[in-house]
Amino acid sequence: MRPVVSIIVPIFNRLHYLRAAVESVFAQTFPDWELILADDGSDCETIAYLHQLQQQQPRVKLLRLSHCGNVAAVRNAGLREASGEYIAFLDTDDLWAPAKLETQIASLRASSDRKWSYTGFRMVDASLNPLPRSPQFNAADGWIIDALMNAQTTIAQSSVVVRRDFFDEVGPYDESMRWCSDYELEARFALRGAADCIDQPLVMVRRHTEHCCDDVSACQDVVQALKKIRRHATGAHTQAILRKRLAIASAFLARSQAVHGFKLSALATVLGSPHYSWRYSRWWLTAAEASMRALAPISLQNVLRRARYALRLRHL
Repeated sequence: MRPVVSIIVPIFNRLHYLRAAVESVFAQTFPDWELILADDGSDCETIAYLHQLQQQQPRVKLLRLSHCGNVAAVRNAGLREASGEYIAFLDTDDLWAPAKLETQIASLRASSDRKWSYTGFRMVDASLNPLPRSPQFNAADGWIIDALMNAQTTIAQSSVVVRRDFFDEVGPYDESMRWCSDYELEARFALRGAADCIDQPLVMVRRHTEHCCDDVSACQDVVQALKKIRRHATGAHTQAILRKRLAIASAFLARSQAVHGFKLSALATVLGSPHYSWRYSRWWLTAAEASMRALAPISLQNVLRRARYALRLRHL
């Protein structure tokens, strides 16, 4: 019999977090789900745990894949196995509150015009202690694309539930992006349908030292995602927001490339972005800094760095 919800969990090791994530699924007050564990070539200990789950729990499907290191591809593989009316996502280091699925499914069923949902979240450390400087969640309901692009609201991937037919219409994940495929897909959701926002912290999102993402790759993915989102957006106001976001993201990419020694790449990024960036003073300032780092001798960079530091001290 077809389950109401298919839960997709992309896995690569991190068994010490995975167990708690899976337990939070089994603790759900909403019972009609299947759990698809899409494993990206984990180690023997993790595989043994996954096999044990599959043997003990009839609602668990184990999908073993050759390691690719591409979470978007792993999620897409899990989605191809999903049979539920709704799709939910859970990362191995995050946890759900017990009423998470029940609350979202009930709300979506009560609002026929809403085909996807997200919730509030709490940022925690590896031991589930609240982070003292975590960002404040700001709820946005309905057509949220402008709020999302302006960073007035934030969507945690593990909070999303979407109708399968709507996902098939909008998806899948873009496998060309290593870090920001979830952000780009959520923007496509926001462009194509009104969001049902549950303003409750029903997800705990961990931040820990095992996150592996270098600055240059992350900035490149953000720029790529924004360019793709611009191609889907139609409204003039949304396009203006995206143009500004892309300008600032491109400048930060150039600066990151210069800081990490990729000088020619930094200059290429600066020279390739003025046609959409020239309106924004922040782009000029950051692009100038990136160009200076790429072109100026190290000795001059050190002098300028010391001068900036001295100016900051004067204003303390």
